[in-house]
Amino acid sequence: MSAIIRKIVTVVEETQMEMGRQVSPPTRRAAAIAVIENPFAGKYVEDLSPLIAIGEELGELLSKRAVAALGIDGSKAQSYGKAAAVGENGELEHAAAILHPKMGAPVRKVLGKGAALIPSSKKRSGPGTTLDIPLGHKDAAFVRSHFDGMEVQINDAPRANEIMVAVAVTDSGRPLPRVGGLTVAEVKGEDGLR
Repeated sequence: MSAIIRKIVTVVEETQMEMGRQVSPPTRRAAAIAVIENPFAGKYVEDLSPLIAIGEELGELLSKRAVAALGIDGSKAQSYGKAAAVGENGELEHAAAILHPKMGAPVRKVLGKGAALIPSSKKRSGPGTTLDIPLGHKDAAFVRSHFDGMEVQINDAPRANEIMVAVAVTDSGRPLPRVGGLTVAEVKGEDGLR
């Protein structure tokens, strides 16, 4: 089963100034969001493997779009995240199936690595909901400067029988980070933590 996509939205956010201070180079993050038909809306289905397969398909499509929006090679991406919102006729478990770890393999392939878990969030909501995509460094979860999030919204999604699915990537951490912890220069990227 392939995703039936109603629309794809790509958003790029670039922060050039924070608290009156120049951010140089600017921090940039991009999200690609697909609004898809929920094949299991309105009914209980025991086997959610078709949604897991759709998540895998969307992992590649959306990560490629997000990286292209940043205009960088995938290997230059520093952090990532994923999120989904199901419409009112869906189950939270439908979002969980889409965001299943199988979604991560194609994302990591596009980014050239990704030793750390891909942070995720899921919810059930209606059109115009805000989707908060958690972000973390792709190779080392302990890089505090990359503990972040990206907020996206599509005014008409998700409809009752839809799922809104997002993948976000960044080319940097937060603007002007200064709370300590492991730095990007110290990342080994072997265990997903450090």
